[in-house]
Formats: sequence, structure tokens, C-alpha cells
Amino acid sequence: MEITTIAILVGILIVLAIFIAIGTFLNIWVRAWTSNASVGFIDLFALRLRGLPVGAVVNERITAVKAGIEVTTDMLSAHFLAGGDIHLVISALIAAQKAQINLDFDRACAIDLATRDTDKNVLSAVMTSVNPRVIDCPPQQGGGRGTIDAVAKDGIQLRARARVTVRTNLDSFVGGATEETIIARVGEGIVTTIGSADQYKDVLENPDAISRAVLGKGLDANTAFEILSVDIADVDVGENIGAKLQAEQAESNKLVAQAQAEVRRAAAVATEQEMKARVHEMRAKVVEAEAEVPLAMAQAFREGNLGVMDYYNMKNVVSDTEMRDAIARSTDSEDEESGDDET
Repeated sequence: MEITTIAILVGILIVLAIFIAIGTFLNIWVRAWTSNASVGFIDLFALRLRGLPVGAVVNERITAVKAGIEVTTDMLSAHFLAGGDIHLVISALIAAQKAQINLDFDRACAIDLATRDTDKNVLSAVMTSVNPRVIDCPPQQGGGRGTIDAVAKDGIQLRARARVTVRTNLDSFVGGATEETIIARVGEGIVTTIGSADQYKDVLENPDAISRAVLGKGLDANTAFEILSVDIADVDVGENIGAKLQAEQAESNKLVAQAQAEVRRAAAVATEQEMKARVHEMRAKVVEAEAEVPLAMAQAFREGNLGVMDYYNMKNVVSDTEMRDAIARSTDSEDEESGDDET
């Protein structure tokens, strides 16, 4: 008897739980059924057991089905559990369908997960593909250089600014390079085009040549964007870099020449000092030789090769020579003094 009573109570509790669950999900089930996006009660129970927001998942399925996109609750719950935003994914799929852009659910989920924790999302990627955006090159914000500077072959510097119109390339959005790469490649193309111009006037006369040259390089390869146009917003004439470099080269050559002249002067001074040292050395040898003269004369007296009269004759010759030198010096001095007086 007691067992029967317990079984009845358990059965009543199960029936009450079923009715409570049905009452909880009845509104959601009816809303899905009336929208031709029916979801079974078992699926609803499974969503609740997984800890998912049942109402949000069903609402996104209803929205997708009404737009003609077949998406199951399992697909939505799997993306939600992976950390994705199912609302953005469904909105992006609807926007892509209306714009006749080929985008399936799996690719939309991949883009959504790839842009997680960034300032971009799958919906903005689709909207950029529908409505192209304009990128300033170089960026006008961030405190960087406001122009792209390049030098033509004639040495004149040109400062350019460009505006790049791009749209999202959904096929390579995941893993593709970002807009910073687009800016860098366009800047490189502008520098190359200006640098290949013979004269800066050619660039000023035909700035659209830069656009054609940059577009022809295929700069959007392996990026998340497709470049639609490159428009030169402004081109200004800068400095005469060629003349400046020539002046700096001339100054450098002058410094090199001065250094070489200083080397030669130092070598000349060293040679002069060396010659003075050799003169002193030769004078010392002369003094040394003169010192040997008395010794040689004494030796000649002892050996009888030099007599007394020979010695006095030699002294007279020396005295006459010194007297003539003194007279010559006094005459030269008087001539110089007379010349000064006449002046």
C-alpha cells in the first residue's frame, strides 16, 4: 500500500514537472511554431540543460527563417558555446543575402570568432563590403607624419596625401592583412611612382598617374580588403633635396680636402724639422772637423811637413780673408742705410 502511494506521488511530481516545463517553454514554442520555425520541446530542454539563453537562440532562429535562411538551434547553440555572438552572425547573414553577397553560416561564424575582442565584427565586415569605406593614407590621426614624402629624379621633394576606397573581401577576411598593410603598401607605391618620375612637374601635371600605377601593382593581395580606387587628395612641392645633398656633399668634400691639406702641412713641418736636424748634424761634423785641424798641424810640425814660415803665411791669409769680409759687411751696411735715407 505504501509503495503504491509513493509511486503515485512520484508520478504526480513528474507530471507537475512536465506541466511546469511545458508552461515555461510554451510561449517560446508557440512563437516559433507560428513563425514556421518550430523547435521541439526536447530541443528546448536541451538548450536549458546546456545553460544557453533559450529565448535568444529561438528568436535568432525565427529571424533567420523569416529572412529565408535555414539555421538550426544546434548550429546557433554550437556557435554560442564557442564564444560567438549569434545576433551579429544572423544580422550579417541577412545583410549579405539582401546585398546578394555569397556568405554562408560557417564563414560568418569564422569571421565572428576571428574578430572577437577587437573593434570589428562580422556585421561591420559585411556592411563595409556593401558600403565601401575610405582610408586616409597616411592616417590623419595618431600624431604621425601627415604626408607621404618622395623625391623625383630631378631632386625635388613632393608631399602627397591619398584616399583609398576599399571594401571587405569576405573570402580572405579571416587571416588576411588589415588596413595598416593597405596603408603601408599604398604609401610604398606612391613613393615608387614619384621616385621614377623624371621631373616633379610631370607628377604635378598628371597626379592620376600615381593612382593608375598604384592600382596596377595589386596591393590588395592577401589582405582582408579589395581596393576600389586610390585618389590623390593633395600634392605639394617640398624642399630641393638634390641641391641640399649636393651642398652637403660639397661641404663634406671641403672638409676632406682640408684634412688632406692638414696632413700635407704636417708632413712638410716634419720634413722641415728633419732637415733642420740634419743641418745641425752637419754643422756638428764641421765643428768636429775644424777641431781636428790644430791636431793635424801639430802632427805636421812634429813630422817636419810644416814649417814656421808656412804657418805664419797661412795665418796672414786667414787674417786678410777676415779683414776683407769685415770691409764687405761694413760696405753693405752703409749702402742699406743710404737707401733708407733716400726713401
